[in-house]
Amino acid sequence: MPQPADKTFYLETFGCQMNVHDSEKVVGTLIQQGYRQVPTVEEAGLVLYNTCSIRDKAEQKVFNRLNDYKKFQAQGKKFGVLGCVAQQEGEKIFERAPYVSLVAGSASYRNLPAMLVQLEAGKRATGLDDRQTDECFETEYTSRTNPHRGYITIIEGCDKFCAYCVVPFTRGKERSRTSASVLSEARQLADLGYTEIQLLGQNVNSYRDPAGIKRFAELLTTIGEIAGIERVRFTTSHPRDFGRDIVQAIDASPKLCDHVHLPIQSGSTRVLDAMQRLYTREEYLERIAWIHSAKRDISITTDLIVGFPGETEHEFEETLSLLDEVGYDSAFTFKYSPRPNTPALKLDDAIPDEEKAKRLAVLNEKQRQVSAHRNKRHLGQTVKVMVEGKNAARGQWIGRTSQIKVLNFTAPDGKELKTGSYMDVRVTMSFPNSLVGEMVEVSG
Repeated sequence: MPQPADKTFYLETFGCQMNVHDSEKVVGTLIQQGYRQVPTVEEAGLVLYNTCSIRDKAEQKVFNRLNDYKKFQAQGKKFGVLGCVAQQEGEKIFERAPYVSLVAGSASYRNLPAMLVQLEAGKRATGLDDRQTDECFETEYTSRTNPHRGYITIIEGCDKFCAYCVVPFTRGKERSRTSASVLSEARQLADLGYTEIQLLGQNVNSYRDPAGIKRFAELLTTIGEIAGIERVRFTTSHPRDFGRDIVQAIDASPKLCDHVHLPIQSGSTRVLDAMQRLYTREEYLERIAWIHSAKRDISITTDLIVGFPGETEHEFEETLSLLDEVGYDSAFTFKYSPRPNTPALKLDDAIPDEEKAKRLAVLNEKQRQVSAHRNKRHLGQTVKVMVEGKNAARGQWIGRTSQIKVLNFTAPDGKELKTGSYMDVRVTMSFPNSLVGEMVEVSG
């Protein structure tokens, strides 16, 4: 292990946006403890993997990666596994990869300083709080990777226990931060020049202020009133806790983005019940109706799983019919894969993988058609985008609309733009996954 004056670490992150933001906070914690981040494994004294266990064989991919770097053990490097696979596999990681020195689930990150002390003393360190903790992971310093969009986790863990999902077992029970803490972080971000804030949570709209001061919709509205903040996003919402007041807040607050991500997973009420999703197709569509009745044009995105055990061809067709009925702007689609410790492991009628692959292909093609149709409504519109970069090869700037859509556009006379700035762009072409346009004026 390097001496304290030269403590270096490398951190690689897998998985969801929650993991990405967790890593930002882990990096901040390490820097506060005197560590220095380096860009390669070769330069690091401590190598960390922040893992995700959502996908099939996730744990095997982690062990394969660890095995790839086993050769560095002789150089005195130490290895740590963080996140969902760490919580899921626990101390079995030490058995399969004895050169690992740290195993910590996300619910234990607040104890990282103490675990680092153990590592520096040559001891193994373990943080596996499972569902016991009531505390959230809050840090004085977060090493943010995006200079314009700031992520804020407002609720950690999950109490929904969907039959296919390992998250309740790996991230612990639902626990929310106080609204005062969230608002303080949002104001700090605004003071630092951030203009977009995205609130995060496994079920972000299941937020319950421990102080009892603000409901989720009220928190959204208050953040949108902070000086300097131009956009407020949130993900991911759970349909059971999605209230009409969220739509009303979007309608009333111009800084709240015109986008709701509302995972359905299946269009069949029977499959939803088997998935333990806690709502029916009809109840979900009621929430969609609230969004459709808004004054603003709110884009809707979702998550869909095909091939859940016992899913019939008719039930798959029910999912397909939902794409037209809702009019999703885009969808994240997945083949069902069994995950450790989940109730779905006990279900019979497994769908063959080739059938799951076939259904996924049909679903993706159907959604591509729906997305293409949905995006055509933007033709001729002038929309505000945040500039995120430039495609020099095409001479186009890359921006994102309030509806979270990618818009590639040209600037007049080869004008150079600043990332993070906001431009008005007229949409001239549409495709299933993006829009094309021309900048008409600077709007802020």
